[in-house]
Amino acid sequence: MEAFAALADDTRRQIVELLAHGDQPAGAIAERFTVSRPAVSRHLRVLREAGLVQVEPRGTQRVYALTRERFDELADWLDDVRRFWDQRLDALGTEVSRGRRTDGTAPEGNRP
Repeated sequence: MEAFAALADDTRRQIVELLAHGDQPAGAIAERFTVSRPAVSRHLRVLREAGLVQVEPRGTQRVYALTRERFDELADWLDDVRRFWDQRLDALGTEVSRGRRTDGTAPEGNRP
């Protein structure tokens, strides 16, 4: 997913965390980072193209905000994956607690 690729970068994750506390103008975002303003602008562009943030011109400023719908989609996808693995791990836990082995033999303590 393009969104996860965008979030793979630490600076972009920090920008998302910053925007989780409220909308911010591009200049205020750039001031929080040691990288250049053009670098922050590129990070914002990647986040925007991934649908994670939206920008709204307000006067002379460009104000960035998180795109809730996109994060809801990511959360839904993660929930599906979590359910898939929860089911498999539950089944594995059941098999382990029964003492079954994959080769069909009983555990050492249960052998005749």
